[in-house]
Amino acid sequence: MAQNTAREVKDVHRCLKIQNDPFVETFNMDLAQPQSRSVRLNGLATCLRLEEVYWNILSEIARCNACSINAVLSYIDREVHLRYGGVKNFSGLIRVVCVAHLLKAEGFQLSPA
Repeated sequence: MAQNTAREVKDVHRCLKIQNDPFVETFNMDLAQPQSRSVRLNGLATCLRLEEVYWNILSEIARCNACSINAVLSYIDREVHLRYGGVKNFSGLIRVVCVAHLLKAEGFQLSPA
């Protein structure tokens, strides 16, 4: 137990030397607040809880596709069922889809590990 604590303290000290602060000065904590919204996935009503930043990204994806957020979510739900037989954590999948969307827009190569 003492070894784990010592290792954690070392890790904290190492992180204090971060060159590019990921917690930017203008960070808006409201973006980290989870928001529950009622959505329809292929006609079925459900509730989806995501942080506000992900709702904003979904809104942008919907705008780019000239459709609603519900249409984007229904598409993702349908495709994950058709391609992979479903997913256990749909909220997690949506977060990954949002991050992948941003990375692709920035020109990052998205490939499996």
